[in-house]
Amino acid sequence: MREKMCRNIVILIFIFFVYISGCISSQDSGKGTLELTSSPSGAGVYLDNQYRGTTPCTVADVALGNHTLQFRYQGYQSWSTAITVSQGTSHFYAALTPGSQPIVQPSQGISQETTQPTAQTRVIIQANKDAIIIGDSISFSGTGPASQKVLLTLYGPGYYAKGVLLEQPKTNSVGSWSYTWNPGYSVQSGSYTMVVDDLGKRDSSRVEFIVTGEGEVTISLNKYFVSKGDTITFSGRCSSGAKTVQLRLSGPDRFSSGVDLGSPSVTADKTWSYTYTFDTAMPAGYYTMSVSDIPRTATSNVQFTLGSSPAS
Repeated sequence: MREKMCRNIVILIFIFFVYISGCISSQDSGKGTLELTSSPSGAGVYLDNQYRGTTPCTVADVALGNHTLQFRYQGYQSWSTAITVSQGTSHFYAALTPGSQPIVQPSQGISQETTQPTAQTRVIIQANKDAIIIGDSISFSGTGPASQKVLLTLYGPGYYAKGVLLEQPKTNSVGSWSYTWNPGYSVQSGSYTMVVDDLGKRDSSRVEFIVTGEGEVTISLNKYFVSKGDTITFSGRCSSGAKTVQLRLSGPDRFSSGVDLGSPSVTADKTWSYTYTFDTAMPAGYYTMSVSDIPRTATSNVQFTLGSSPAS
């Protein structure tokens, strides 16, 4: 009886150690898992120079320890970093950079689910001119994530006050895009802003321009007979949407072909003013001061007489 009990105890102890050994073995598999994403997605993944798929992807059964991780995407610089793989799941994100821009490297050994991108792919916009006349067109171009759409939203007076999504041009393989806006005559004069966003609206850029036309420019002065050495003020309004006006003085002798005097700014209430002093060498006679908006969609003028210098 005692011999049988001893044999049973030995068997139970053996089973216990086998169970413990199995648990330890299952807890320490000696492998790790990588969760890999990139912007743009679809980048080729190379672990220790071995192709492992395209992003987003999961690479399982990775040996613990140090490795080299690389992402490759046509039209973008290769992204590479050294990583340390531990048990469990590690997450790595790469923001790929087009063309000749510097490669963005993330922090090493990221393993939290809430890891954020270290940088965003930049979107850029530029215009081929900074002012157009009503009826003209204007072209925009820029960069963004390769082979993806960007969003173009226009802000301005009237219909565009709250922003209007105009177009979603698609970038080419190197991230370039272009768009031409041709509003015709159904647009108000004023200041406009074109905004470009990537599809996720994580990055944006903007450019400003003005539309002029369908307005008027006026001019007046504080006296119509002046003497040499006097100072007078010209003023008026500009409702064409221009930000500046151009003043040109015409008269006898050297002023016969007209002389540009200045370009005063148009204020927020659409007014402008300019002060001018007549030097003593100017010839006496009749003069005309002309004003036009820039780029000359409206003009106006006023005449006055310049007499001799007042007696001392």
